[in-house]
Amino acid sequence: MDGLLKRMTRLRSQLQILGCRLWSVWNWANCPLVAEEDSAFVRSNNLEDPVVKAVTRQASAEDKPWTHDDVLKAIGGGGKEAFTFGTKPATYWVLDPIDGTRGFLKGSEALYVISLALVVEGEIVLGVMGCPNWQYDSSNEFTTEVQENRKNLAGSGIIMIAHIGCGVWTKRLSDMLYATTKMINGWTRCFVDGCCLIHEARICAPDSQSSDSFPLSTTFSATTIADSAGNNQIFLLPTCCGSLCKYLMVASGRAAVYIHRAKVQTSIKIWDHAVGIICVLEAGGKVTDWKGSQVDLAADKDGRRIIYPSGGILVTNGNLHDQILDKISSVSSNV
Repeated sequence: MDGLLKRMTRLRSQLQILGCRLWSVWNWANCPLVAEEDSAFVRSNNLEDPVVKAVTRQASAEDKPWTHDDVLKAIGGGGKEAFTFGTKPATYWVLDPIDGTRGFLKGSEALYVISLALVVEGEIVLGVMGCPNWQYDSSNEFTTEVQENRKNLAGSGIIMIAHIGCGVWTKRLSDMLYATTKMINGWTRCFVDGCCLIHEARICAPDSQSSDSFPLSTTFSATTIADSAGNNQIFLLPTCCGSLCKYLMVASGRAAVYIHRAKVQTSIKIWDHAVGIICVLEAGGKVTDWKGSQVDLAADKDGRRIIYPSGGILVTNGNLHDQILDKISSVSSNV
């Protein structure tokens, strides 16, 4: 039941994105779409009615009414059967309707991300992701009035946008809700942090990865208490659901490292990483597999849905990249 609820949630989000007017503007070139959900799941589970109803409840007055055919066409457009890419470099969109569905269903302050990336001739050139529950430190705001307004928000949220060669920029979702000119309404450019020592780095890891399976565990013990981290310890940030919020952490400078281990029984999906990759790169960081090679987006030649990084994915501020690759290599050679 939990798995069904997660998929229903992602389906609704995906449909709302594909049905909005902005999507028709963005996709003026009618590029193929690679997305997490497809219509085969809806058909096989007789979910047309509940999905249509869920979308209709959230639709604005300006949106067109959704029929069963509209639903299946919209979802099917991002499915693996919708388009076969072949071996040549391709141009396509990558959509993750909700990364961190488990956190989304928990509600409260759990972090989850909605993302969209554009790949042109095999290279990620554009990415945008939103994290509605992202929290800010308002202590540096200019006025007491602004600080008080921030405190009244349940979650200020963030939009992060990256374009190749133009950097990565963020804006508060809460700023977009204010009509007053007193609020700060500009975009802020992001950069990775400048940490140069592993034991001083703030590190993200998947929720399911135990500290003893961490590739640095043979050299460093792990702690989640920042003040207690010593020379032989690494500080693991409190867990947050999904991969993309961890990329967001690194790109915004809140963390210096994100280490993702590949598992034999679990495939790594492109939509969990595409936006994050360009955001970190444009913020000055580095993203490779555990052998130092670039992530091959075209490894899944037909569907462009799965990536096969050797060992896993390493995301850093750049300064720490080679150091951690050396640690991972030494651990692997001793296994």
